[in-house]
Amino acid sequence: MLGLLIHAFAPTGPVILGVDDTIERRRGKRITAKGIYRDPVRSSDAHFVKASGLRWISLMLLAPIPWAARTWALPFLTALAPSERYCRERGRRHKKLTDWARQMMLQVRRWLPERELVLAALYEPAPPRRPGTNGRPRTKGARLPNLSDVLVRTSTRWRRVTVPRWYGEGDRVVEFCSAPAVWRHGGKPVVPIR
Repeated sequence: MLGLLIHAFAPTGPVILGVDDTIERRRGKRITAKGIYRDPVRSSDAHFVKASGLRWISLMLLAPIPWAARTWALPFLTALAPSERYCRERGRRHKKLTDWARQMMLQVRRWLPERELVLAALYEPAPPRRPGTNGRPRTKGARLPNLSDVLVRTSTRWRRVTVPRWYGEGDRVVEFCSAPAVWRHGGKPVVPIR
């Protein structure tokens, strides 16, 4: 399926991927891998809502769709991520979502050894909330450009510093640029980074 999606929507350039987890609400005695998780849709910072079911992690191709005027997330690889309790009861090692995502990315690397893969996305911090605005406050601002684009932009402002004892050797002059950003993952607090 990934080959068909790549051929149709991303024949050239970097392959932009997204990863996300979702809870399939299921009940019944035969559904043994179910667990109890935080519901990211109905929960907020002050209100915790639990959901029972199966947790799936999906890897998606993020492709601009010309006729839709937006980017679509097209899933092509999904894995069941059992709960910690389920693994403990069966004597299995529990894998975190980040471990599942890493393993899935390694599989995509085997499928597409010659293509550049991009998984992370950085955003500007959320703009100040306007008075009288309804709904949940925004957690992120506009999408920031990829770091490879920042490297070649003429507008990038570089700073030059001397780093003493560079890896145990002498002083070294390096250039860098710095800006605030946020990384957001559904159901988790926004992580400010620089």
